[in-house]
Amino acid sequence: MSMSANRHAGIRAALCHDAYTAAMARRHNDANVLCLGARVLGVGVAEQVVRVFLSTPFEGGRHQRRVDKIEI
Repeated sequence: MSMSANRHAGIRAALCHDAYTAAMARRHNDANVLCLGARVLGVGVAEQVVRVFLSTPFEGGRHQRRVDKIEI
């Protein structure tokens, strides 16, 4: 799903399996679409991943240069 979503302009989708990958996707890659595997995540973990994804800001700085290259 994330690979298909990333084909569209302005979309930075991330497949996240836990709170750590969700936080890093937001902090370092400025991900704006969250993809979750329904068969590999329980409801509790999925809720935690969504909460972390929505509450984590993008750090910018050195990571902004990489995101800018994606947007070309």
